[in-house]
Amino acid sequence: MELLSPAGSFEKLKYAVYYGADAVYTAGEQFGLRAKSINLSQKELKQAVEFCHQNNVKLYIAVNIFAHNTDIAILPKYLKFLQEISVDAIIISDPAIFSLAQNYAPLIPIHISTQANVTSWKSAEFWFKLGAKRIILARELSINEVKKIKTEIPEIELEMFVHGAMCMSYSGRCLLSSFLNSRDANRGNCSQPCRWQYNLIEESRPGEYFPIEEDSKGTYILNSKDLCLFDKLLEIIHTGINSIKIEGRMKSLYYVANVTRTYKTAITDLKNRKKPSYNLKKELDKVSHRVYTEGFFENFDSSFSQHYESSSYIRNYQFIGKILQQKGKTIHIEVKAKFSLNDELEIIFPEIEKDIKFKVRNIRKEDDESLNFTKPNTIVKIDLEQKIPLHGIIRKKLI
Repeated sequence: MELLSPAGSFEKLKYAVYYGADAVYTAGEQFGLRAKSINLSQKELKQAVEFCHQNNVKLYIAVNIFAHNTDIAILPKYLKFLQEISVDAIIISDPAIFSLAQNYAPLIPIHISTQANVTSWKSAEFWFKLGAKRIILARELSINEVKKIKTEIPEIELEMFVHGAMCMSYSGRCLLSSFLNSRDANRGNCSQPCRWQYNLIEESRPGEYFPIEEDSKGTYILNSKDLCLFDKLLEIIHTGINSIKIEGRMKSLYYVANVTRTYKTAITDLKNRKKPSYNLKKELDKVSHRVYTEGFFENFDSSFSQHYESSSYIRNYQFIGKILQQKGKTIHIEVKAKFSLNDELEIIFPEIEKDIKFKVRNIRKEDDESLNFTKPNTIVKIDLEQKIPLHGIIRKKLI
C-alpha cells in the first residue's frame, strides 16, 4: 500500500520524500485546486520528477480544476509538457481535461480526483472503462462502501484520504467561498468561509444579531473536524486499498514531514505484524490540527464530524526551523520561529527513534556573533553534544 504525501512547494516535496513518502502529489502554477499554495514552476516540476525518481518515489500532478473555455486553449501545451518530463500520473476531475489528457498526454496514467465525487462502484466502472487507472475516492464513503467498489472493480486502483482537513461540501465542491468572497473553491482559491462564526439577522431588524446554536457549545455550524484514520490502518490494508493519502498542500514543511513519517512507521509496523505504539499516534497531536474525527469511515454522524466551539487550530508544538547543514557538532538552522538561550527543543528525523531533545546552550550568527534569542527568517548556529542524522527539523513544545 502506497503512502501518498502532499507538497505545496519543491522544498516540502523534498521533505516528504526524506520522511518516507512512496509518492508525492503537487501542482504547477496553474490548473490545481490550491492556488494560494506556492506550487511549482515548470522548471521545478522537471527537477521534482528527477528528484523523486532518483529516490524511487512517484510524482503525481494535480490538474483538477473545473476548466473554463479560457483554460481549454492553453491546457494542451501544459499536458504535453507533463508527458515530456515523465510525471507518474495526472489527477483530473473534469471530463474535458480527461479527454485532453488522453489526446495530448496519452502515456501518462490518469487518476480521477476526489472532486469527481466517485461514491459508487458504477461510477468507478464508468471512469475505468474510459481509461482511468485510479480512483481517488470521495471522502463521504464508509469502509464497507469502499470494499464493495474494490470487489466489483478489482482491476482499478483505489486511493483514499486518511488524514487532514475535511470540507463541509461534498468532496470539496463548494460554492460558498465564491458567493461570499468571489473566490472560487473549484478554481483552487477557497477562502474557507465554512470556518467562520455565523449569526442570524432578521430582515426587519438590521444590526440585531441572533446566535445560531446547534447545541449549547457554539455557532460554528459549518466547521468540520480534521480526518484521522490512524487507528483504522489495518482494516484499510485488508480492504486492498492501493494508496492512502495525506491532505495538506497548504500545510508547513514540519506538518508534511511528521505526519508522513508517522503513517510510514505505522504501516511498516503493521506489515511486520506489530501494533503501532500509542506514542507513535501521539505524534499526530504534535502538528497543527483541528479536533480529529474518523469521518464517514463507519457511518456518517454529523455530531462526530462537526466542531461547534471554535475553528482555531490546536498547536501543542511550534515549528522552529530546519537544519541546513552540520559541521561536526555544530548545526546551521534556518529559523522560522523565535527561540532563546536555555529553551528546551527537539529535533525530529525521518526515523522516529533517532529524535533527540536538548537545551540551547549557545546561539551564534553566521559570523559567530553571540545571540540571546533568534528572529524568524534568519540563519543561526548552535552546538550540540553529538552528531546527528541528516534532514533534521526542530520543534518546541508549547504546553
